[in-house]
Amino acid sequence: MRVLGIDPGTGSFDFFGMEGEMVILDTSVPVPEVAQNPGVLLDTIKSVYPLDIIVGPSGYGLPLTPVRDMTERELDLMVPDDKSIPLYDGIRMVIRLMKTEGFPVTFTPGVIHLPTVPEYRKVNKIDMGTADKVCCVALAIKDQAELYGIDYRHTAFVLAEVGYAFTAVIGVDGGKIVDGLGGTSGGPGFISLGGMDSELAVRLGRFPGVVLFSGGVKDASGRDDLTPEELAKHHGHYPQPWDMLLESVTKGVAAMMVAVPKPREVLLSGRLSRIPEIEEALVDRLSLFAPVRRVRRRAQVAKEAAEGACILGDGLRNGQYRGIVDSLELRAATGTMFDYIRIKGASLEKS
Repeated sequence: MRVLGIDPGTGSFDFFGMEGEMVILDTSVPVPEVAQNPGVLLDTIKSVYPLDIIVGPSGYGLPLTPVRDMTERELDLMVPDDKSIPLYDGIRMVIRLMKTEGFPVTFTPGVIHLPTVPEYRKVNKIDMGTADKVCCVALAIKDQAELYGIDYRHTAFVLAEVGYAFTAVIGVDGGKIVDGLGGTSGGPGFISLGGMDSELAVRLGRFPGVVLFSGGVKDASGRDDLTPEELAKHHGHYPQPWDMLLESVTKGVAAMMVAVPKPREVLLSGRLSRIPEIEEALVDRLSLFAPVRRVRRRAQVAKEAAEGACILGDGLRNGQYRGIVDSLELRAATGTMFDYIRIKGASLEKS
């Protein structure tokens, strides 16, 4: 079976493909390159054709949906039509191209769609973890199960996904996602402000989605050109942004202890977790809750979400990782990200 996972990140589109146990693709394409030539993504996919399944760039996610069944409504639910965010526009264009090409693409759910999360935790939430975060969880379940020789259904952990733009924290208990703080609902990330104070939202009034990609650790530093690596290496020069980053992750993990009171581990993933100084600082702070380590992965280039997407693709085709798909109850995902909004007067689509 030939399977490909795609992760559309803020800085790059990542691809990880497997045929059985053999890696057939492990690469990353910078977003600026995609913006100049979207065809590079199709060329990358075609380089490993034929494929049995592709788990595609799923944005906020949908119940399992083949690309051939996509309409503009599903596309809007998965990736908002917000011209202020070039990444979104790029993803929408790529999805349309993949449909035109007839690629065997399946789109997968976000945390909000999963039946394993109690409904009361979903009330007035949209982003409890996007589809790529669910993919990261799939990789983490595989990793913990293999490391300890346990069934997928016995895995229990809190995953802190510390990406370049966003920080998300997902709780897994009994091999199921039970709660999540998404990158726009939890604490601030390196670029993103995270969950917005409602009073601030009211005073801002109508604003473009690109606002969500600001107000984070980098903006707090006062340096538009600050990189995560520079922050980590010279964090003594940026004590407030440094503490802002670390405390954001720590508060998210602490909050998730309510949903996962006895995690076997706290697991780290995402670009920033691979920076040694940040990893060391997070291990030190998060060890208060459980043993801490980074998720192990086979990919040398692609991010965890791309490898996790590949795992889900294998499982959806009844391959060796079917147990992970079954444990996550992916096939039972339903609804839309608007289904649990209870705010009076809100004019959002309902299904």
